[in-house]
Amino acid sequence: MTTAGLNLIAQALSIYDSQLRLVLSNRRFQEMFDLPDQLVTPGAGFADTIRFIAAKGEYGPADDIEALVKARVDQALAFEPHYLERERPNGQVISIEGSPLPQGGWVAVYTDITRTKRVEELLQSRSEELSDQLLAHAEELSATNRQLAASNTALEETKRQLTEIEARTRLTTEMMPAHIAHVDARGHYTYSNRRLSAVMPGRPSDILGLHISEALGQDAFARIEPYLTAAYGGENAVFEFTENHDSRRIRVAFTPDQSGGVFILSMDITEETQARVALQQSRRRALAAQMTSGLAHDFSNLLTIILGMQGKLEKMGLPPDAAEMVAATQTTARRGGRLLNRIADMTGTRTPRPKAVDTGDILQDLKLLATPSLPRGVGLSVLDHTKGLHLMLDPGMVQDALLNLVLNARDACGATGQITVSAHCIGQTWLELAITDTGQGFSDKALKRALNPFFTTKGSEGSGLGLSMVYDTVKLAGGDLQLSNTPVGASVVVRLPLRVAPDMKGGMALLVEDNDDLRAGFRDMLVELGHSVIEATSVDEACALAADLGDISMVLSDIRLEGDATGLDLMERLPANLPCILMTSLPASDPLYRDAITRAPVLRKPFGTGQLAALIQKEART
Repeated sequence: MTTAGLNLIAQALSIYDSQLRLVLSNRRFQEMFDLPDQLVTPGAGFADTIRFIAAKGEYGPADDIEALVKARVDQALAFEPHYLERERPNGQVISIEGSPLPQGGWVAVYTDITRTKRVEELLQSRSEELSDQLLAHAEELSATNRQLAASNTALEETKRQLTEIEARTRLTTEMMPAHIAHVDARGHYTYSNRRLSAVMPGRPSDILGLHISEALGQDAFARIEPYLTAAYGGENAVFEFTENHDSRRIRVAFTPDQSGGVFILSMDITEETQARVALQQSRRRALAAQMTSGLAHDFSNLLTIILGMQGKLEKMGLPPDAAEMVAATQTTARRGGRLLNRIADMTGTRTPRPKAVDTGDILQDLKLLATPSLPRGVGLSVLDHTKGLHLMLDPGMVQDALLNLVLNARDACGATGQITVSAHCIGQTWLELAITDTGQGFSDKALKRALNPFFTTKGSEGSGLGLSMVYDTVKLAGGDLQLSNTPVGASVVVRLPLRVAPDMKGGMALLVEDNDDLRAGFRDMLVELGHSVIEATSVDEACALAADLGDISMVLSDIRLEGDATGLDLMERLPANLPCILMTSLPASDPLYRDAITRAPVLRKPFGTGQLAALIQKEART
């Protein structure tokens, strides 16, 4: 339709890009200059067109056509608005109006003004009463008007381009996972990318004209006000705070605009903070392991020697008083050995292995495990307010932590009391597990030091490592733990990152990989593709899991594994109809690799989720 419309106008038209290649022309352009088809085909060079019409005498006699072509090309590359009139060798007079395009290149319109010029000449010859000066001014005004029209066309095009740029910029900012805004000197929003509600749930998105305190709410505004005041004073400010609605962690940057206002950038860094907490705890554990492993080894040897010597003394027929001292020494040494084992548990390698679990199932299992160890006078209530959500949790670590806290609450209650374990979600951010009891509560000293290793209120009966190990477990998962007293006892609140499990439509996948870091990455890929995942590090472990579960839909295994058996051995020991994908970083020349590619699909490490998904789909079709 555009081409048909352009062919109907009386003027000739051509559009060339920034490289002076033809983008578009109409039929009148070809007819006016009698151009061959190849010069009106998109991509034709401007220089070739000038060379063609110059050879035909369009510009009059020319001794050096190439110099003429170069001059015209240089003029075109300047991309400046222009208007000129030229008489052709055939007597035709044309006007040429050129307008540059903002992205480079230009559009030119050629108009036949022969008749107009003849009328002007006739008027000039027959109107003697008109002064030569008036005619000159008229012609000058006419030319100026044409030049002004060309400039206006360029301005309109520039305006259109600027409007498009503004729309694209706004669309880009509105798609960013952050709130970008500007407030004036009085604190009212003059710009917002309408992402405030994405960063702070419950707050409005359309906030133009609102005061920042009204948009954020009084509680959040009270936290950011000192930094905003500093920004109004000319200081840049970057800080973090936790909002109350979903307990999200928000990072905010204030930048003065040098005109009295402030630019604002805020983003939700809850997941980043959770990952940072887990990483910090992993580093602390590694450091503690380095510090304690050598000491624990030496103390274990010393305790072994002490127990051996006391055993010999016990056989020497010592007096009763001496025998009692030997027995007491042995008991103390064994207690020291158990303490060393607890320290080793705290500082040893522990990698969370989250999988899709129902929180209600974890709590019911906890009740079954804990109830037999409670006195008859102590009751245990379990309340699940997660509405049957399937969450990504390490059930073993969560259950161990909760069981430890329930047993601590049992000791606090004594012979009678009530223990309550409840679970609920805080927005889309946290899973909160609260353990409350009707015991004596925490002392002021315990509230300050209960999470420190070796702090205990149980005297010689306690190791002082129970709460420390729970704290370590929670931090390792990226969560937090808080102690407090209630009107009737004590409360321990555990917060874990809320990760809703994806809909596992892909079935159960058996992942076999002996490298912890790699296994975590592959597990995330499989979960993203809709699989629930069980993990193993060796062929024996994988075969045991497959035999116990029996409903595995696929296997993803490394070729080289822990132990002597390989991924190829695993395939032979599993049912022949079970889909199996192998992965490896072995070179193509390795005999194991050459054997593997003849027996199963093989993924070369590293690979991405897309490559894994494509291979799984291919295997499903076959």
